[in-house]
Amino acid sequence: MNEPLKETKIGLSRRAMAKRAAQDLPDGAYVNLGIGIPELIAEFIPSGREVIFHSENGVLGFTSVPSGGAMDRDLINAGKKPIATLPGASFFHHADSFSMIRGGHIDFCFLGAMQVASNGDLANWSTGATDAVPAIGGAMDLVAGARTIVVLTEHVTSKNEHKLLHRCTYPLTGISAVSRVITNFGVFDIENGHFVMREIASGLDIEFVRSNTTTDLKIDPSLVVMTNLD
Repeated sequence: MNEPLKETKIGLSRRAMAKRAAQDLPDGAYVNLGIGIPELIAEFIPSGREVIFHSENGVLGFTSVPSGGAMDRDLINAGKKPIATLPGASFFHHADSFSMIRGGHIDFCFLGAMQVASNGDLANWSTGATDAVPAIGGAMDLVAGARTIVVLTEHVTSKNEHKLLHRCTYPLTGISAVSRVITNFGVFDIENGHFVMREIASGLDIEFVRSNTTTDLKIDPSLVVMTNLD
């Protein structure tokens, strides 16, 4: 089983964020899940809706291992987490997997982030420090090849550093790639160079979210308070 993620203490839990993200997936979508919070999405696909999950290491058609379920340690996703295959699942070469990504065949990709800019730029692989991760990995292909990029991340870091910014200060993974960000504070769409808050976590107020966002934040006049996710 996947190890439990440490839960955030403000706003939505990580599982609630994943459940909200799953609601956006249409029937028949081909989806790639990044490491961390995005991996939880597989547990929350709405009943009666088919979503086909893709992993860079060459698997198509899988789900998370159910609670108490048996694990096959030869079956893992790109994050080395156990998975369970579904009827019709397929396995293929790593090169073929990236051909699917680069060919525009992945409908949605959900990623974590260190920083997201109001123009859709994404930084999620390195801080730029001399001892940081030395390679960008498959994320650069995903942000360029997947049709829709959605970020799931906590709104601020454990050191209270803001993640939603006017411009990223870390090395970029992709330029103008992100269309939506779901954080423990709410749901934010990127439109015309601005973050637009569509939904807000129950118990939070707009000014609190503004104070933790280092860029101009627009508010949808029909702002929805998020409930019934935990």
